[in-house]
Amino acid sequence: MGFDVAHVYSTLFRTYCDARERADHGALLTLVPLVCWFVATALYAVGPGLFWTVVAYTAVFHFARQQYGLAKLYATSADRGSVHRTWIDAAMIGMASLYPLIYWHAHLPRSFVWFIEGDFVPLPPYAERLALLVYAAVASLYLASHARAWRRGIPLNLPRQAIVLGTCVSWYVGIVAFDADLAFTLTNVIAHAVPYMALIWVYGENRESLQHATRKVFVLRWLPLLVLSITVLAYCEEGLWDAFVWREHGQLFAIFSSLPPAEGLARTLLVPLLILPQLTHYVLDGFIWRLSSDSVWRRTLLWRRAT
Repeated sequence: MGFDVAHVYSTLFRTYCDARERADHGALLTLVPLVCWFVATALYAVGPGLFWTVVAYTAVFHFARQQYGLAKLYATSADRGSVHRTWIDAAMIGMASLYPLIYWHAHLPRSFVWFIEGDFVPLPPYAERLALLVYAAVASLYLASHARAWRRGIPLNLPRQAIVLGTCVSWYVGIVAFDADLAFTLTNVIAHAVPYMALIWVYGENRESLQHATRKVFVLRWLPLLVLSITVLAYCEEGLWDAFVWREHGQLFAIFSSLPPAEGLARTLLVPLLILPQLTHYVLDGFIWRLSSDSVWRRTLLWRRAT
């Protein structure tokens, strides 16, 4: 709750709480939640199973895509100048997340799930073996490509390599090595949420410095309040989920325990509404962090203070 759900609400500081973003992309910020709620409600009306499967795969894509985006942030001119190495790097970080996911699908049921039991579609065992061969081939190409570049005098991009290696380790350990919910949470969920919140902080801090803001929010003295605000929002959301849908942690969410469980039409309308912050976060992320489409945000994020 304090990481996975809270990091969703940190997107507010990059979108709805940013006056420039509201002015430049007001239509997008308005339409995305409306369209997401309409589509989610239609899916849930067709069947809860279909709804959770679509949401699960949307979340999976979001998790995997973030690792690619982080690696792309650290690309140097040498990385961008080699087309074949760009493709190999993209394939490597893609397989680092795709192989563990295929392993998960080929070894259902597991002791943990993404959202609910049955949200993933099972795959035959040979799919995992085939994915492992592809993973090994891509890893070999990746190592050979960077070894060749190093021999030609191109220095290793250590931060970028660390992100690729970290993705390989965290996804493998969290999904393949351990069949445990806690291991998956520690290696995937927290490793996804913390860098995202740090990205929001760096962007906000740089933006305020570049704009010479007289009243700054992204300063250390306000950090506890910012963390508290998104944690409270996460707690309220989870409390509503528990009251209306899950009914599993009444003691933790005692202030919501008097709410009745949602049934019938109310459930069909409420579940998509409760998932709306996550869906909006997933979709907006496809726009607000696009390096090629917004040079202003790129200059803001990558700006360094003079020392």
